[in-house]
This record gives sequence, structure tokens and C-alpha cells, in this order.
Amino acid sequence: MHPIASQLLGKTDVGGSRCNPAAAAVLLLLCLGFLPSVATCPPCCLCASDIISCSGCNLSVLPFDLPSYATRLDLSHNALTVLHADWISQPFDRLAALILSKNSISRIEVNTFNLTLHLLHLDLSSNQLTVLNSSIFAGLKELKELLLFGNQIIQINPGTFSDLYSLQRLYLSTNRLTVFPLWLFEESGGPHNLTFLDLSYNRLPKVPVQSLLNLTREGGIYLQENPLVCDCALLALQDYWMWKQYRPLVDFRGEYPCKEDAGLECSQQGVSNMPLEAPTYQVDPGNWLRVPCPGLTLPVQEGLVVFWVTPSMALNSSTNDLSAHVTVLPNGTLEIRGALIEDSGTYGCVVARGRYTDPSESLEISVVVGNLTTTSASGLVHRNGAEHFNTAFTTLASCVVSIVLVLLYLYLTPCRCRESRAEGSRGCGGRAIILCSDPSDIESGQRRSNGKRVAFLEPQAEDSNSGDPKPPVMNVGHVTTEGILKNGSRTVGQTLTDPAQMA
Repeated sequence: MHPIASQLLGKTDVGGSRCNPAAAAVLLLLCLGFLPSVATCPPCCLCASDIISCSGCNLSVLPFDLPSYATRLDLSHNALTVLHADWISQPFDRLAALILSKNSISRIEVNTFNLTLHLLHLDLSSNQLTVLNSSIFAGLKELKELLLFGNQIIQINPGTFSDLYSLQRLYLSTNRLTVFPLWLFEESGGPHNLTFLDLSYNRLPKVPVQSLLNLTREGGIYLQENPLVCDCALLALQDYWMWKQYRPLVDFRGEYPCKEDAGLECSQQGVSNMPLEAPTYQVDPGNWLRVPCPGLTLPVQEGLVVFWVTPSMALNSSTNDLSAHVTVLPNGTLEIRGALIEDSGTYGCVVARGRYTDPSESLEISVVVGNLTTTSASGLVHRNGAEHFNTAFTTLASCVVSIVLVLLYLYLTPCRCRESRAEGSRGCGGRAIILCSDPSDIESGQRRSNGKRVAFLEPQAEDSNSGDPKPPVMNVGHVTTEGILKNGSRTVGQTLTDPAQMA
């Protein structure tokens, strides 16, 4: 029986003589098919809050009535072989993680994931996929992590990842790839935000070294345990990666074919010492500039390929284009023809040197197009302008603060009480202050203003040479104060006539 119908029938009277009209109406709608059914957790699955786990249920077909409220769906360790386009009957708008690992999936139909458009994590590892056709991941524009390791993939067709704009991590380890998927980074609409690519344990004989010098600026590409043909270009790449301390090589250095004892004759014996800091070369706009490769003596060994990593691309000495704006000469020298402002930046020389390169040594140089005092690769123009602005602003602020302090001193410093000529008194004496006003002015000041006048009065210290106390500083017997903050028992308007009350 339908679960809603069971709940409604349970609310009827025991005798059955009366029936709830609302329950009867709902039952009628259910019978007519106007109310949707509520999906329940399949018998073999475990449903906890927004997590559904159907792992290890030996499923060959997915349950048709899976609850659509899940954010994580685990279908691993089952017997699924094909993912059809209609594998689910309703959209999973909240689903962020889909686990399909440890199945026998050999084919994925186009538009299979059209109802799970908000996936962030997709795990298809440890299946039997051999070919990845285009558009099988169509619509997954929010996907950030895709796991495809442990399959039998031998071919990835262009357009397979065309919709994966947000993809950051791609795991293709332990497959049968023989060609580096360079188009992955070049096709329009591809995963241009990719920062992690694992191609380890495949069957790659060669890799595009010059392209990898560009690709590894943003992230890591793992190539360990591939049957790579060790040549001078690959050795130069590995030396440069090690100098840059890239994690793919530092963590798996012993699992790459090119080692220190590879026996390759890729460099000449006369390798000079490299500078500890990147030297700077300056050139005026429109002029030519030639920069030698740091640590490489001339002439270079015949057949040695020298790569230069420029701010915009990677170049090598084997393809010398005389019409190019920036080129590498056959002897490994970098040449900039008709220098432009945008040519300023850091340039790295990549070559197999035949010795271990200390990370403290510099394989890079800096090029500055323009005046060194106004232009540099690191943005000296903006920095100098900012320094001048900061200096002027600091000077102005100091002047303003000084003026304010002077005004505060002149107008807000408490004035001295006038010295009383009567009875030989020395000014106010002690700490008796009545707003720095003469006693003769108090009454007139009170008549002219309704403002309160507060008196802080303390007795004078007794003279050590005389036993008689000194006369009071001023005669306040005729002064009426509106408030005296000395004794709480005195009331507003009380006249001070007794000198003992001033204590």
C-alpha cells in the first residue's frame, strides 16, 4: 500500500463508522494519480540525512526510486556495466558527490549526467572504461574533481572535457594512454583551470617538453612510472623541475627514467658557475637585446637543445624563426628584436647541464625594457609612484598633526589662576581652581550665564614655621555655588560660610 495511504488509514476510527473527509479526499487523489509518490530508501541502501550509500549491494541496475534530496550518493562496489542516459528518473539538484568506483562500467552514454548538473566530485575509478567519447560529461560545468584512474583507457577523444570549465584535478593514472593529451589544455571550452593532472603509470613514450614548460607554471603534472625515452630534452626538463622544486619530481624523483647515471652526453664539460641572483638586463624600447644562457659556456655542444621560458611562451634553439619577435639562437642565446615594454619579465634558461644544480643558484634572468629608474619587470613604475605618494602623504599628515597639537596647546591648556595681591597670597596656591576665574568675577559670571560653575576646593597646607593656618586663598563666603563635587551632603545652592566645610 502507498505510504501516505497507510498513514491516512491509520487515523480512522477504530470502529470504522466514521471517516476523515480530508483523508478520503487524499486517498481519492492518490488513486487518480494526482499526488506524487514519496521516494523511500531502497532496502539494500543506507540513508542518513542527505547521504545515500548503496555500496556493496551487487546492483546491476540502479534503484529507480532513489531519494532526490541526497548531496552524496555512493554506488561503489556493485555490478553496473553501462551508464544509460536515463539511469535516474528525476533531477538530483543537490547532488555534489557521485561515487561509481569499483564497478564494471565499460560505457557511458552521452548526456548521462544531465540530471546531476551540480556535481563537484565524480569518481569513476577502477572500472573498465577503454574510450572516452566526446560529450559524455556534458553539462558538468561545476565539476572540480574527476577520478578516472584504474581503468583501461587507451583513447581520449577531443571534446570529452569540453564542458568542464571548473575542473581543477584530473586523475588518469594507471591506464593505457600512449599519447600525452595536450589538447586538454588547448581546446576552447576545456578545463583551463586545471592545476593537477596525474598521468602516472601509463604507457607514454614521449612528452611535449616545450609545452610542459608552459603548463607547469600553474600546477603539477605527474609522469612517474611511464616508459619515457630518456633524451637530453627530457633530462633538461627534469633538471629544471628539480631546481624549481616541483612536487611531481621532488616526491617521485626515483621513479623517472632520466637519472644522474643515465650516461647521456647532453652537456659539455666547460659549464661555468651560475650566479646566485638573477642578473638584470636593460634595453631601450625598439632596440635589440641578446642574453646568454646562465652557466652555459660557448660554443655549445652540437645538437644540444636549449629552451627559454619567457613570460608568454617557451622557445627552443632547434626551431630558430628569424621572423619571430623573440627567438633562441642555435648557440642558446636569447635574442629580443625590437624590444617592447611587455617583454619585461623573468626568463628562464632550461638545458641539460650534466650536473646537479643548487637551488640557490639562478637559472633565470630579468629583462627590463625602458629606463631602470622608471620601468622594470616587477613593476617598478607603480612601486616608485606609490613610494612618492606615501612620502608626500606622510609629510602632509605630520604637518597637520603638528598644527593640531599647537592649537590644542594654545586654546585647550588650562590657564593659570591670577595671583591674588590681597593678603600676600601666591596665586591660587594648592590645587584650588575655580575655572581660572578671579573671585571678583564669579558673581558677575553667574549672572551673565546660566552655565554651572564647579569648584574644587582643598585647604592650604599648614606652614611649618607657624602654628596658625594660612588664610584661605580667596574669600568665598559670599559665593553661592550650584554644585560642588567634593562632598555629597552639600546641596545645590548652599552658601559656603564655614571654612571648615571646605575640607
